[in-house]
Amino acid sequence: MARIGVFVCHCGENISATVDCKSVAESTAEIPGVVHSVEYKYMCSAPGQLLIQEAIAEHKLDGVVVSACSPRMHEPTFRNACSRANLNPYMVEMANIREHCSWVHEKGEATTQKAADIVRTMVEKVKKNKPLEPIRVPITKTALVIGGGVAGIQAALDIANGGHQVVMVEREPSIGGHMSQLSETFPTLDCSQCILTPRMVEVYQHPNIRLITYAEVIGLDGFVGNFVAKIKKKARSVDEDVCTGCGACWNKCPQKKIPNEFERGLGKRTAIYIPFPQAVPNKPVIDKNNCTYYKTGKCKICEKVCLPGAIRFDQPDEIIEIPVGSVTICTGFDVKKTDFFPEYGYGKYKDVLDGIQFERLASASGPTLGEIRRPSDGQIPKKIVFIKCAGSRDPAKGIEYCSKICCMYTAKHAMLYKHKVHDGTPIVFYMDIRAGGKNYEEFVRRAQVEDEVQYIRGRVSKVIEKNGKLLVYGADTLLGGKPVLIEADMVVLATAGVSNEGAEELAQTLHVSYDQHKFFAEAHPKLKPVETNTAGIYLAGACQTTKDIPDSVSAASGTAAKVLGMFAQKEITREPIIAVVNRISPPAFSTCVGCFMCQPVCPYNAIEKEEIKTRDGKVLKELARVNPGLCQGCGTCVALCRSKSIDLQGFTDQQVYSEVFAMLNDI
Repeated sequence: MARIGVFVCHCGENISATVDCKSVAESTAEIPGVVHSVEYKYMCSAPGQLLIQEAIAEHKLDGVVVSACSPRMHEPTFRNACSRANLNPYMVEMANIREHCSWVHEKGEATTQKAADIVRTMVEKVKKNKPLEPIRVPITKTALVIGGGVAGIQAALDIANGGHQVVMVEREPSIGGHMSQLSETFPTLDCSQCILTPRMVEVYQHPNIRLITYAEVIGLDGFVGNFVAKIKKKARSVDEDVCTGCGACWNKCPQKKIPNEFERGLGKRTAIYIPFPQAVPNKPVIDKNNCTYYKTGKCKICEKVCLPGAIRFDQPDEIIEIPVGSVTICTGFDVKKTDFFPEYGYGKYKDVLDGIQFERLASASGPTLGEIRRPSDGQIPKKIVFIKCAGSRDPAKGIEYCSKICCMYTAKHAMLYKHKVHDGTPIVFYMDIRAGGKNYEEFVRRAQVEDEVQYIRGRVSKVIEKNGKLLVYGADTLLGGKPVLIEADMVVLATAGVSNEGAEELAQTLHVSYDQHKFFAEAHPKLKPVETNTAGIYLAGACQTTKDIPDSVSAASGTAAKVLGMFAQKEITREPIIAVVNRISPPAFSTCVGCFMCQPVCPYNAIEKEEIKTRDGKVLKELARVNPGLCQGCGTCVALCRSKSIDLQGFTDQQVYSEVFAMLNDI
């Protein structure tokens, strides 16, 4: 006969305000198998946990039901408390009478009765529980960091400085990300390169970091602590071990008019190039689509002038497989492309730019060496209109979210313009000003007061070009929607931040979730903000949503702490709430028929084939087997199994049926 203890929590007044907790405890005491039932104001407190522990010893309880809040909140708390009293933690269940009852109903007898019903179902379930043991998994203590922007750099350095090996994979020829394109950073107006470049070099030179650039992760097998990453390293056509980065090849390359991606098309580059002067590694790559040799079979000037002999025209792509214990995704974000804003003339008029293009104009290493000049004629603009929320907060365009960073970088752009063009006039059209961060509000006010940036609250309807001027049509909502027409020399759009190209494919490759905007999704926005639904895979930076540099760096250090915490253990302990395929002795008599319909539907690739052989080695039967390291306990295979051969530990058919019968039959 089971000996169950029930502990009803008041949760302050969260539960007791609408539920008669004393009545619930009294009615529960009458259920067969319940030998102890009490109420307490704060069951999760230290005295409350001690009350449970003492009851386990005194009444020799073999099962516990805590009637309180959501198990997402305090299930580990109560399991740990019961473990200290030598009760298997998986003999503990929580009846959620807060979110499922008290918070959604008015005070009354019916509410109390519902709470009692919820408790009764969990009592019947715990009677069917069986002691489970945590899954122990060995760890490969090497971390994979995908993305070499500021978040990836911070995560890699933190893990490497913690004494563990790191593999950083960056799909561009150099690390640095968007931060390397910036002129200065808000709210301190520090030089971006001055902050970032030393850290880029530190990554390159760190003995614990293996940097693989111009590469992409194309596969990930295994499970937490034991992944195998498949990486495609694209051919640079340059031997990195031999190249000295002297620059002779790109200085002599005859193809000099290729639009420069790093300069967002405002500058030109050669067919063999480094993305920017401070690139790390400072080794060139050949653009095969524009290289004369790859197109016609002629030229090879770069090979002739390369004294070390580093040019490798026949260099193939390389597939690398590396065992790793954790994965940190730091792939960043992008901004909306030109065809998204036909009303603003972006892509049609040369003097309509996006924020990153303006950063390159303001940068000392940019195409104009830091001078703000119009791309159309090279003249200094005397009036610039900055349009915020270009695409952001616009449900009509499918982007209902705020891109968060635009208010701040627009204020910064206006200030940089005034610092370089003292007699210039910056005008900002805005919907709202959102400056949430340390010293952010003060920064925006500084732009308005000290630098005399004119802010107009309203939307811009269209931008057209006429007689060498950009005509900006808008409205001032603070003046009752009064129409505004401004003749500007340049227009800068604070375009919506969006997920990176290929983010959806990468998420599917890594088996992690993503939202409707293809940003990677965290496991829980509050309790697990840097973790994914796949154990051992973490998120940092703007791959989750657009973030500024401080938030990206903070999240990166958070992921590093998670990884270092994992690597500090000899092995990983995981929850045993996983699927299991029934096993009968001998195995050939298992009810599993080997149809493997469970295999393609498993989102974690946890279903494996197991061969049952005769003594002479002949394959008698193939059965499904669940890899306990990969399984996340979602139960999809359980629902699909036609022979009912798979069960979910902790949620078996018997346990679920007992809950249903308890609810349907007033036991």
